[in-house]
Amino acid sequence: MDRGNTLGVGDVLSRVFDLYKQHFGVLIPAAFWLFLVVSILSGIVGQNDVGLLLVVAVVSFAVAILYQGMVVSLVHDVQDGRRDSSVGELFNSVGPVLGPLIGASLLYGIGVGIGFFLLIVPGCILLTIWAVIAPAIVIEKKGVTDAFGRSRELVRGFGWPVFGTVIVATLITAVASIILTGIADAIAGGPILRIVFGALAATLTAPVGGLVAAVLYYRLLELKGDSAPAHPGDGGGEWNEGVPPPDPPDPA
Repeated sequence: MDRGNTLGVGDVLSRVFDLYKQHFGVLIPAAFWLFLVVSILSGIVGQNDVGLLLVVAVVSFAVAILYQGMVVSLVHDVQDGRRDSSVGELFNSVGPVLGPLIGASLLYGIGVGIGFFLLIVPGCILLTIWAVIAPAIVIEKKGVTDAFGRSRELVRGFGWPVFGTVIVATLITAVASIILTGIADAIAGGPILRIVFGALAATLTAPVGGLVAAVLYYRLLELKGDSAPAHPGDGGGEWNEGVPPPDPPDPA
């Protein structure tokens, strides 16, 4: 289907869930083991121990940012026609940019939080113009400050559909998380089962945020007539609908 010069919320979310299904075997195991660590820490830390609760919060934040970077890296591989990335390779690809990712995410959280606290509208604006910070850092290797500018540059002219996509995706994951957490609380009878089911609830919703950011990033690149840096020796940068790259010509 020819999408022309439009950015459709439905198109983006359809692509997000297509990627979710196609790469379930990589996305879910990686998320489960990462968030299981957070769930274990949360389960063993007492609610009255403020110091340890702060440690758990920091670990949880770092794990979420690391995982988002891994998801963005996976989509980058898909765009370049690379389908064999392992969890270890994705982890290694994010390691060099984890510092900027964490720094940008902290500033993002503070900025959007203040925006929503003061007035709803500024928070919505920042949520929109900073929607593709993670891909700018992971794929283009932008620094913290440059990533904010790059995201705003890409989103410019497509604010409403970007905002709509982010809000709809957030509502979907919030509802799914509430349902899954409720099921986990109802089923889990002991602390160990509660930890495992809590990790499962976080695991199943975790990929969506990173997939939305990455898919928006590539669609915006296409609309702007721009392209993303490719892996050495690979093509890339176009809105890849899941079709494998053609075989190289026979030298004979």
